[in-house]
Amino acid sequence: MQLNNKQKQFLKGLAHPLKPVVLLGANGLTEGVLAEIELALEHHELIKIKVPEEDREMRQAIYDAIVRETASAQVQVIGKTLVLYRPAREPKMRLPK
Repeated sequence: MQLNNKQKQFLKGLAHPLKPVVLLGANGLTEGVLAEIELALEHHELIKIKVPEEDREMRQAIYDAIVRETASAQVQVIGKTLVLYRPAREPKMRLPK
């Protein structure tokens, strides 16, 4: 899923007040965590995920894996927080063109 710059800016504005709904623990990215991300995306469409990994390359690999496995779009990364968007089956948000 690709977002244009206008859509990303719109989603960044909506994501600003959100708190992370998923926090990766010591076990990292597990099937359970991916299932929780799937549920959160289906329910909220726009979510934040906190990845407390210190190694930058490892953190980026985790972000890439989450985006790939959930078929979502990466809106932005702020520090150790990833913002994801994926429209629900019945979308609640309308993105600008």
